[in-house]
Amino acid sequence: MAASSVVVLKTSPKTVLDDYGELMRRGGYQQYLPHDRDTLIKLNLSWTKYFPACSSAPWQLEGVVRTMLEDGYQQARLLPVENKTVVTDPRRGAENNKWTGVIDRYGLEFISLPEVEWIRYEFKSKLLRLDRIFPEGIYIPKMFIGKNIVHLPTIKTHGHSITTGAVKNAFGGLLKEVRHYAHKYIHEVLVDLLIMQKELHTGVFAVMDGTVCGDGAGPRTMVPRIKNFILAGGDSVAVDAVAARMMGYEPMEIPYLRMAHEMGLGIADMSSISVAGEDISGVDFGFKTKQSLVIRGDQAIRTGFLRPFERILLHSPLLVWAPLASNIYHDCYWYPLIGKKRIRGFMKTEWGQLFQRY
Repeated sequence: MAASSVVVLKTSPKTVLDDYGELMRRGGYQQYLPHDRDTLIKLNLSWTKYFPACSSAPWQLEGVVRTMLEDGYQQARLLPVENKTVVTDPRRGAENNKWTGVIDRYGLEFISLPEVEWIRYEFKSKLLRLDRIFPEGIYIPKMFIGKNIVHLPTIKTHGHSITTGAVKNAFGGLLKEVRHYAHKYIHEVLVDLLIMQKELHTGVFAVMDGTVCGDGAGPRTMVPRIKNFILAGGDSVAVDAVAARMMGYEPMEIPYLRMAHEMGLGIADMSSISVAGEDISGVDFGFKTKQSLVIRGDQAIRTGFLRPFERILLHSPLLVWAPLASNIYHDCYWYPLIGKKRIRGFMKTEWGQLFQRY
């Protein structure tokens, strides 16, 4: 299998926008994203509320948009998009994470995916799992077909998938809000998303923010860690593999990365990835994936001791308890009692001060 290239740069709040330009150009992003096609800018919203490293950073979005406009991409063909889950609201999330100001400043329009047309799409390639999870058909946003996509993930852990990044960012775009049904088979589903993107998109590129990273019980209840890195590449698997290695994981031991590598959907073996820019051979954040109370409960129902009750708890009208329980735990308990203290500490840092200026 041919080697993949990932660019890794160090950055700072004073230089981050210029650094994103250098990152993307060194990564050869224009060869992956043809100018004559619309480009979806797929943001990452893991929480309607703001929490450091949880969702795409405003400087990440601005760095990407500014670079593409400078390089001749048409303003009208850049399409910032994000979806909802049963516990998130994309428009409120765009406000809270300060994407809206960036989008307005550059004359773009934010697209909330629940508001666009979704169609049943028959994929030609054989999928590992999604066609069985959704036997009635897989529905995708019609506007995704035949467009480029640039993913804007952050470096963070995830209680379901160990790490999350460029590959899982498609999870929030190509699947409807009931995508939580896929958690039981998350690694196979992430591979399916790579297969689906190869059919749908004219080009894929990933720009990952690691200025402030998420350690612990991701993707929400994390400990923010300032690391001052940004990454980019045209192989989402390789970008995730490099990020995983920097976090302290062996990429080939993460199931979705190993499966994608073995199926030829990308490179996860570090010996076959060319890392340009920073020397990361000695980088090890020492991150440890943990699970929040909500994710532990979810897995107990799907694969653990509560599995006999899975159908009635998650596939019946009683399902309304799940998002309610999640919101109570995350928004009413964890955020005010734990999260706000971590946010206050972050806001005293240079990156926190930059966020407030947005």
